[in-house]
Amino acid sequence: PRTERSLGSGVIVSPDGYLLTNNHVVDGADEVKVTLEKEKKEYVAKVVGRDPKSDIAVLKIEATGLPAIIFADSDSVEVGDVVLAIGNPSGSGQTLTKGSVSATRRGGRGIEDYEDFIQTDASINPGNSGGALVDAEGRLIGINTAILSRTGGNHGVGFAVPANQARSVMDALIRDGRVSRGFLGVSLQDVDADLAREFKLKEAKGALVADVTEHSAAEAAGIKSGDIIMEFNGKPVADRRQLKLAVGNTPPGSKVDVRL
Repeated sequence: PRTERSLGSGVIVSPDGYLLTNNHVVDGADEVKVTLEKEKKEYVAKVVGRDPKSDIAVLKIEATGLPAIIFADSDSVEVGDVVLAIGNPSGSGQTLTKGSVSATRRGGRGIEDYEDFIQTDASINPGNSGGALVDAEGRLIGINTAILSRTGGNHGVGFAVPANQARSVMDALIRDGRVSRGFLGVSLQDVDADLAREFKLKEAKGALVADVTEHSAAEAAGIKSGDIIMEFNGKPVADRRQLKLAVGNTPPGSKVDVRL
């Protein structure tokens, strides 16, 4: 039988051996091995849990006293911030590249179900997946996940899962072994300029309800086709992607206010 091997990066998040990486780095693997750069020692890792919808996975190695990264608040990241991407591009060894935040809240790329990427021009190449995107103080702001490239090489457009999202998924995987997301029960479309004029809105914002699922939370709350969701849980809704993220991050069974 032919043995296939793949390579990726990861981030140590606790002194007792928990690591963050991408789901696509470990998906389908019979065995996962982790090598620490300084120790030159190889560990067999246990896959604690995987979440394909956010492309995050959590690993565990039997080790203590590891240097764990500090998490930053990724919601406070701004365009222009200096960032560093750390990983193992093309198996060349631990590498650091420097760049800036090119954009935040990027989505609609079809890479994963829940997209809220930090975009950066720091060089990210194959093998960087699962590695750390850190701020100028070395704090984790994202997990390097994908690049936009026709050739497979770096074109200065890389995407990272925000640290806040990665941490939320990680906590759920460690605690429950899976991620449970809220479900509202609506089909949505964005509000464009034409719809905004039709509904006499000041701005083209919100999420238009195209359909409501039977026996769902939305139906029970009285939401109907043709409604526009303007706020969810006290926060304004810019578009359907933002609403999907907000609903997904809400624990099932929660009660929230929705403004139509």
